[in-house]
Amino acid sequence: MSTATTVTDETEDWNTRHRAEGPLNRADRNFAELLQELRVVFTGVQILFGFLLTMSVSERFKELDGVQHGLFVATLAGAAATSTLLVAPVAAHRVLFQRNRKRELVRAGHRLAMAGLGFLALTLAAGLMLVLDIAVGRIGGIVGVAVLLSATLVLWVLVPLHLRRDSRAAPALPDPET
Repeated sequence: MSTATTVTDETEDWNTRHRAEGPLNRADRNFAELLQELRVVFTGVQILFGFLLTMSVSERFKELDGVQHGLFVATLAGAAATSTLLVAPVAAHRVLFQRNRKRELVRAGHRLAMAGLGFLALTLAAGLMLVLDIAVGRIGGIVGVAVLLSATLVLWVLVPLHLRRDSRAAPALPDPET
């Protein structure tokens, strides 16, 4: 039996014992939680995307050098890709509505959300580089982006992985959903 199957079986058993929750109820709850998380993230992405669209018609836009113009295009494309990935689970839900595919939808939605978060990190870095390049210069922009990406790696990846590892070492099986 694979490790993934063992973890899934343990999680299913935990949910059944401690939440009186079967696999379909768990899928419903997980999808609702995913949608709530996406609502929070998507609002910020929409604001960034709207700002970028208005920036392209401003007078200052004409003053951008080649690197800054490239950063603008990368940030705009990143915001569009992020938006697409974060909305994809909702679109998939509409296509799969009442088709008894909730568990598959949760798994695919998770992957799409993770890809969207990856694109969001890159989009934020490109946007920060653009603004800092204009405000304080290229070196300041590079330093700012290095700090942002380091913080993002620590807070979005390393801390959660550490928490996940710690929860597996605990004597009692903790809530696997947090």
